[in-house]
Amino acid sequence: MIDLLGLEGKVAMVVGGGLGMGHSTSLSLAKAGCDVAVIDVDRERAEFVAAEVRETGRRGLAIVADALDPAAAAGAVATVESEFGRVDRLATIVGQAAWTTVLDVTEETWDLDHRRNLRYFFFVAQAAARAMIRGGNGGAIAAVASVSGIQSAPNHAPYGAAKAGLINLVRTMGVELAPHGIRVNAIAPGTIRTPRTSQSADHAAFVEKVRNSLIPFRRLGETQDIANGLLFMLSDLASFVTGQTLAVDGGFTAQFLLGAPREA
Repeated sequence: MIDLLGLEGKVAMVVGGGLGMGHSTSLSLAKAGCDVAVIDVDRERAEFVAAEVRETGRRGLAIVADALDPAAAAGAVATVESEFGRVDRLATIVGQAAWTTVLDVTEETWDLDHRRNLRYFFFVAQAAARAMIRGGNGGAIAAVASVSGIQSAPNHAPYGAAKAGLINLVRTMGVELAPHGIRVNAIAPGTIRTPRTSQSADHAAFVEKVRNSLIPFRRLGETQDIANGLLFMLSDLASFVTGQTLAVDGGFTAQFLLGAPREA
């Protein structure tokens, strides 16, 4: 069978790979032929997913590290290089929003949302890019951004600002790293059903609202939808794509929310 994705035998890192989108992405990369290092702050989650990777016939490595710590992120990259010999692909899934109005945002909330949605990505991607350059074969990096970084982000302004910064950073890194044969792209999820959102007390009511009005596809996205987008960006199908952000949102950002004009 022709390897259309070009991922057979590649070494991939998935930061935040132990849960939700990261779990789905780790397994998708393994099924596409990658050996996968699952990096997560939770040892049990990382080891569980790494074991599932090995069940596909690929090598799976669990690494426990706090990606928000630049030294720990660089250490994770070094471990992958030591164990697998190189780094070819990087997917970053870490991120979370604090929900509060702009009048109530504290300095601590602002800094936290920027650390866990923007700052960490730079240092993880920087370390991975350096490893890819050492390997001499180029590579690909894909981040999870958000539609909140494309549109406004009411009641989660620090998160939206951080994701907007991430989208710009992806664009810049894509340009700077292109001469090294390294592509940098992002996926911007809309509303996705994850283990965290499914536990929300308001989840059922929100799902009904989504079905009725918010998303053209009338459903929430699934973690596999995001994994599919990341797989595309990390594959040879996107070999001439860099610095781009692809919205995977069921058509949400494509809408004209003012509605169609009506006859008088």
